[in-house]
Amino acid sequence: MLMLFLTFVFHLIHHLSSLRLEQLLLGSILSLPNLLSAMDRPRATRLSKSCILIIVVASVERFAYKGVSSNLVTYLTEVVEMSASSAAKSVGTWSGVNFMLPLLSAILTDSFWGRYSTILASSLLYVVGLIGLTSWALLQAWMPCSSLFLPLYLISVGQGGYNPTLQAFGADQLQMDDDSAYDSEEEKTKVKSQFFRWWYFGICGGSLLGNSIMSYVQDTIGWGLGFAIPSGVMALSVCSFLCGVRLYVYKQSKEHKRPPLESVVQFVKDVISSFIVRKVRLQSRDDDDEEAAVKLELQAKSLNDLSRMKDDVTFIRSEEPHPSVAKIIARLLPIWTTMLMFAVIFQQPLTFFTKQGMWMHHRIGNSFVIPPAMLQSTITISIILLIPLYDKMLVPLLRMITREEKGITVLQRIGVGMMMSVLAMFIAMLVESKRLYESRKGRDLKIFWLLPQYAFLGISDVFTVVGMNEFFYSQVPNTMRTIGIALYSSVIGFGSFLGAFLIDILEIVTADAGGKSRGWFSDDPREARLDKYYLFLAILSCISFIMFTYLSRYYNSSTNSVN
Repeated sequence: MLMLFLTFVFHLIHHLSSLRLEQLLLGSILSLPNLLSAMDRPRATRLSKSCILIIVVASVERFAYKGVSSNLVTYLTEVVEMSASSAAKSVGTWSGVNFMLPLLSAILTDSFWGRYSTILASSLLYVVGLIGLTSWALLQAWMPCSSLFLPLYLISVGQGGYNPTLQAFGADQLQMDDDSAYDSEEEKTKVKSQFFRWWYFGICGGSLLGNSIMSYVQDTIGWGLGFAIPSGVMALSVCSFLCGVRLYVYKQSKEHKRPPLESVVQFVKDVISSFIVRKVRLQSRDDDDEEAAVKLELQAKSLNDLSRMKDDVTFIRSEEPHPSVAKIIARLLPIWTTMLMFAVIFQQPLTFFTKQGMWMHHRIGNSFVIPPAMLQSTITISIILLIPLYDKMLVPLLRMITREEKGITVLQRIGVGMMMSVLAMFIAMLVESKRLYESRKGRDLKIFWLLPQYAFLGISDVFTVVGMNEFFYSQVPNTMRTIGIALYSSVIGFGSFLGAFLIDILEIVTADAGGKSRGWFSDDPREARLDKYYLFLAILSCISFIMFTYLSRYYNSSTNSVN
């Protein structure tokens, strides 16, 4: 049944890939006759079958991952019987590893592993980890609690290599470097835009189904089945990917021609030299014409001038070397650092937002139970609805005001999303204060009070997450695109570690002297002070936003590559 559904989705996207995603989502632009006529457009403007297959495989992976991660804090507190703070730290650390490993795997993949080989190896680890988690859930009564993290971190290793490499491999299928594949630059741009729109739509759709369906299965039927379904679905998606082996376009970076040992040595040398020289400016590789012009000028000079100009050219070439991984990361590090507090807020739906919902009334009638983790779907729905509205309504309006082609710059878009996340924290603080007040009166607040804070985080995602992807992707050379994708993941990863560290510190500071209470993170819903925790995050995020604004202005004045 699942394979039939995947086949249907494959053919549907293949026929509709020439349509604008905004038109499909809004549902008010294309009528049925227009839809049928659009299917008859030339195939040159459609995505290839390999692109569509990879998009479907990526959406299934998001279903499997969200089916595990979105409700993991519930499993740790209700089944494994961890405290709320311990579960939040465990989920935060695990999530941080999930987002950090893509940076390492991207460097190794772009250096010498190769994308297809990385996808195969990481997908195997991914499936083995999911099967191990399912087995642990079924045998939980006989398993030590510490052994649970073995399959979880095996999933992390697999996911770390799978996600960024799959997206980069999907982009390879567009054959952007092959001019013979497209009739014009406009056609090339259109196909590229289609790929990324459908990619984002696919992962949002998979995340939505994983959040909603699997959290309900896990809370109402059982955790064994709740983990077995993601395992089976992921295994089928890997098999589907292997079936398309003859369709794929395989590209090999120039770096792959080096022996692996030489690539590693060169990377270490780049890291050391970047910290010694402190040069963070990227230089174009297309200097051959400039060198030829300099040589012609040198021939017309006297011998003394020739000697002097040779020294100048040597100095310029030594001061502006080719870009390296270490120099790219060093140049982006200031902006990257200011985004960490957004990443801390980004993790709240997986941890304390879900725990908040567990303390609230989450039933409709006497029978239907709303899993608290299901409210995470609000974020995904907000993203799916707001992205087309942003492109079709907000950008044209902002363009009239700012005279910018994109309405606002990429860094301005990130900044707007950061402020929206701060507002989400203030709303969460107010809702938690009301929940605490009602709880002390012996009344339960309904779970729907949490919807605004989820919605505001969804709005912030449209600005900040999309903006960070675009920003980091545009700041790296074509041969290092996987690293650009992974730089965004590393922000979320380090932010997750920072969030776990903040919980540790606040737990020590706010706990009573006898250690009987965990302070702000008490397991007693009438004693926990998550409202103060949310206010604390909002204040830190405001400080980060001020630093981001200052550094963005400086960055814009020192480079021309941001906008």
